[in-house]
Amino acid sequence: MWYAVGTDSGTSQVARNEACLVVSGGSWYIATMTTIEVRTNGARDGGGRTQWEARRVTWVGLGVNLLLCAVKLVCGLAAASQALVADAVHTLSDSTTDVAVLVGIPFWSAPADDRHPYGHRRIETVVTVLIAAVLVVVACGLVYHALATIEEHHDRPPELLALLAAVLSILSKETLYRWTVAVGRRLRSSALIANAWHHRSDSFSSIPVVLAIGGARLFPAWSFLDHIGAVVVSIFIFRAAWQIGWPALRELMDAGAPGKDRRRIEEIVLATAGVERVHEVRTRYVGSRLQVDLHIMVDGNMTVREGHKISEAVEERLLAAGPDLVDVVVHLEPVEPEDEELTTDGHG
Repeated sequence: MWYAVGTDSGTSQVARNEACLVVSGGSWYIATMTTIEVRTNGARDGGGRTQWEARRVTWVGLGVNLLLCAVKLVCGLAAASQALVADAVHTLSDSTTDVAVLVGIPFWSAPADDRHPYGHRRIETVVTVLIAAVLVVVACGLVYHALATIEEHHDRPPELLALLAAVLSILSKETLYRWTVAVGRRLRSSALIANAWHHRSDSFSSIPVVLAIGGARLFPAWSFLDHIGAVVVSIFIFRAAWQIGWPALRELMDAGAPGKDRRRIEEIVLATAGVERVHEVRTRYVGSRLQVDLHIMVDGNMTVREGHKISEAVEERLLAAGPDLVDVVVHLEPVEPEDEELTTDGHG
């Protein structure tokens, strides 16, 4: 059975409900499952408009990254600034992740099929992990080069041109971050959000570059500041890699929802008329959204139809007010005498 769940900002959610009666050991329960299909502006999730918006922001990001990389590399070499050259390499790594997102969008946006009943969102998670891995490799390379050459003699301090290029990078990449993260949050795309943070890490990394170049110009004997700036850049990159990579790895390991989301799910279920207890609540992420599997206990004297109506009510309430759910599976069980005693004692 299909029924509308809700709409927001032109996005509609349609849920399919299925149920089956299971008899085991003389007891009965109903297993019901609800799966949401998200439709945006009349298209399936990941439809034409969604893909176009994700591609547009990523193509613009790729163009900006390539341009900034060229500017910072040329200015860094011409102005004798190792920190700016390191920053140019960081920007180039942004370009590689832009390409990864552009290649991955058609795959993870594909609708669910018989072989992939939950869709292809894990592809996006894998791309997110790859972006984090690229950041780690880049950071390691920058740290090694900066420390290996820290005792090299510099004939002159970095020139003003390097300082101006770093300031330009800060302004352009922060603007690109804000646009990309806004699109990523609206589309619930972890890869786009990860790519946005890659942009911001490039913006943040240019700040110590500005300080290092400025300090080296004011105090020529302190040319080592340029190398220290490159190391500081790498620390920012490591931090960004952890922030975007660890949540994606947890998702690949089927980590459950945080405690506050689990408590919210239980509160919604227990507030449903006819539900005596809820237990065995299991959650996992499918892309950026949650799949929930839980057991509810109801009066064992009611009919199968009445029990099924309660399970449907639980599903509808979770989909309407739960923490961004994509799939709900409800197992319905009768309350046994010992369970009724627990409920009477306030443990329901």
